[in-house]
Amino acid sequence: MKLSAKFMRSQLAMINSVANGFSLERMRKWQERIGKIIASKGSKRVKATEIRLGELNMAQITPNDILSDTIIIYLHGGGYTCGEISYAKGFATTLASRLGCVVYAPAYRLAPEHTFPCAIDDSYSAYEYVISLGHTPDKIVLCGESAGGGLCYSLCLKIKENGESLPAGIIAISPWTDLTLSGESYKVNKKNDPSITYERLKLFADCYMHGALDGDGKIVPRCIGDAIEDIRIKSNPLASPIFADLEGMPPSLILVGGDEVMLDDSVRLNEALLSHGARSRLLVAPKMWHAYPLYNLKESDSAFKEIIAFLRVTTPYRKKLRWLALDNSAKIYPAARRRNWSNVFRLSATLDEDVDRACLSVALDIVARRFPSIAVRLKTGMFWYYIEEVPKAPPIMEERAYPLSRMAFDDIRKCAFRVIVYKKRIAVEFFHALTDGNGGLIFLKTLVAEYLKLKHGIGIPTGDGILDSLEEPSPEELEDSFMRISSPVHASRSDSAAFKLTGTPEENGFRTNTTFIFDSDELYAKAKSHGVTVTIYLSAILAKACLNLQQIKVKNPKRRKPVKILIPVNLRKIYNSKTLRNFVFYVSPGVDPRLGEYSLDELCRIFSSQMTLLNTEKQLSSRISTNVESEKMMILKLAPLFLKNIVMKLIFNAVGEKASCFTLSNLGVVKLPEEMASHVKRMDFVLGVQASAPYNTGLITYDGKAYLNIIRNIKEPLLERALYEVLKGENIRPCVESNSRKE
Repeated sequence: MKLSAKFMRSQLAMINSVANGFSLERMRKWQERIGKIIASKGSKRVKATEIRLGELNMAQITPNDILSDTIIIYLHGGGYTCGEISYAKGFATTLASRLGCVVYAPAYRLAPEHTFPCAIDDSYSAYEYVISLGHTPDKIVLCGESAGGGLCYSLCLKIKENGESLPAGIIAISPWTDLTLSGESYKVNKKNDPSITYERLKLFADCYMHGALDGDGKIVPRCIGDAIEDIRIKSNPLASPIFADLEGMPPSLILVGGDEVMLDDSVRLNEALLSHGARSRLLVAPKMWHAYPLYNLKESDSAFKEIIAFLRVTTPYRKKLRWLALDNSAKIYPAARRRNWSNVFRLSATLDEDVDRACLSVALDIVARRFPSIAVRLKTGMFWYYIEEVPKAPPIMEERAYPLSRMAFDDIRKCAFRVIVYKKRIAVEFFHALTDGNGGLIFLKTLVAEYLKLKHGIGIPTGDGILDSLEEPSPEELEDSFMRISSPVHASRSDSAAFKLTGTPEENGFRTNTTFIFDSDELYAKAKSHGVTVTIYLSAILAKACLNLQQIKVKNPKRRKPVKILIPVNLRKIYNSKTLRNFVFYVSPGVDPRLGEYSLDELCRIFSSQMTLLNTEKQLSSRISTNVESEKMMILKLAPLFLKNIVMKLIFNAVGEKASCFTLSNLGVVKLPEEMASHVKRMDFVLGVQASAPYNTGLITYDGKAYLNIIRNIKEPLLERALYEVLKGENIRPCVESNSRKE
């Protein structure tokens, strides 16, 4: 049965009113009793054993049902003066029973008999012992409340000082990180916190840093009259880690009550960690008091959800890998694959220095856990393909002479994305069944942000598509948003075939990627002069290039085919979705060359009108619901996968790429926080070529430059030359780059 916060607050207030008069011996007895009460809640679900390491006594709490090989070292609170083995077992039992992890809880020596830095030395001995058992630091998480929370950071500073590997993370519950008691919350929350007082904390700090006076067999804390010297001693970074150099600290989850006197210790610690480039997440529980997660409250449940989420993104906490059904759009991609074609796209960021591969590998391991719908492999079920989290991040790959080399289906079954490094460039290539360009861009930005934080120790704020790598993904991020779209009218999939460019196929799967680099302001001004957006302007220019090519290739105007450009529409804003999975739909504005010639201005007007007509919620819903309703058909649900593959491949061949010349996908203007933008010099977006046509195009804008990447699998640069001629007619002179085949 859960206790109510109101009842617990009243009980703590009653105890607190008399506790200031307790002797230290009585406080210790009272704390041991609290530990036994806390332990009793989960004692039947764990096995407790005691370990003796010299003078150090330590409990090992093993859950009956071990869910993970993550190890927790729990450092108890008590102002460094209270808390022996019975108290250490208390919350350690709760942690083990609720998290399914083995917990080690050292009962470090207490002050004032054993002053600073005895608690740190004992905690270090416990850490070394756990390491000696074969547990690696990447699977160890420190957890502590109050003094134990601060001790977690002191221990990490000692480990760092010794040049050893730090643990995977720190869970700090109301950490005491400033023994000088300088935070404003000691005054502001003086009447709000029912569990602890400034006077008692001052007593604890004196005991820990100054020891005790001799006399009458009683423990009497020693204090010094020189206030400046007292502050100097208590400001020692190992005692008050808020004053330490926290660069390189493990990721932190800080849980604190909004009503506690030590609130500022947590707030300032979080700020210090972020300013030193460490990852940290602060959660303030309104109207809660000091160390509230220790009590059996309803509010404690939300704290444990956050702890579990933290473990999932910092350690290999999950025993079972998460799996997801493919989204509605993605289901066709595995079926449509060909021996020499896989539907893959690339996003990349070019930095101001060569990439540190070891550092990027660590960053990828962190970020991969944050994206359980992207860091996946493709699995085959009886009725559908599905995706499953990869057990570990893939190794960093070397760049080839060309982007988007074929991703073999066997490779997709192992990992459906890859990270590639070339000098200053970090590239990620995604199998399209995982996500679209918008989701892929969020993955890349988060990965680069994490890399820069690790490499340079800088703090980078979340937002603008950079996710907090310490957060558990929300259900909205994992949603198949197509499934909530419906329409009373289902539009037909049929469409007329479009003109296709042809040429001499490249050998051995080679791809030529040509980048047209525009001044983004100039490009925007040109589009505005035609009264259209940049996307419509460039699609009209590409259409004009195709019309010119078809005029040369097909002399008889009556035999010419429509020229249409496939333009993906990001549906997230239209349907208020936060999904990281595929959520785009395609419209194909175009013209019929049999009706005569078209000026660029005319093409802009036509494309703009067609996009306005096609790109409405009702029009999109009617077309999307056709696909959604097909998936819901019982006969299709029950059909085995091999039959579905045949049907979906036929549909893809009939309508998938037939109705357009190629795709122009514009990811828009990339925004990065200033701390990150100073290191990122360029962004690129490359679509893979079509299955049955040699070209595709992708556009992305960053830092005043618009990068149009045109990829092809034929030897002749047909589109590139035709495009350049059209641009010359518009008086636009882009910079042009391209890779080349090495013979």
